[in-house]
Amino acid sequence: MSEETERKRERVYSEDEIVSKLQAELPHWRYENGWIRRRYKTHGWKSTLMVINTVGHLAEAAWHHPDLKASYAWVEVLLMNHAAKGVTDKDFELAKKIEDVVQWQPSKAQGALEGTPNADQRFAYLKYDS
Repeated sequence: MSEETERKRERVYSEDEIVSKLQAELPHWRYENGWIRRRYKTHGWKSTLMVINTVGHLAEAAWHHPDLKASYAWVEVLLMNHAAKGVTDKDFELAKKIEDVVQWQPSKAQGALEGTPNADQRFAYLKYDS
């Protein structure tokens, strides 16, 4: 199957479908100007770079590449399938994987990994969703 044929088979979601799917599956993401997007708030530049590297690793492994915007204490991830010229299942799947990894809080998993200490701001990492 040619690359062009494969591209034609990808389902591009309508704006209403995207908004509905985000509300149901990715409530912290939003749809704007043709992209699904999410801003992650961090505690500073070091954490911002870690989030960027995490997203980069996941995107490269998936072979689906987001646009990123960043500043001192935030990273914004923007997803849209460039080849399909719209939002497809690839965008939703990568968004879910990014969300799972970036929002992972070991301290809530009740396992051996304790996570970063919340009480000491020197070690603050991400401003997690509640």
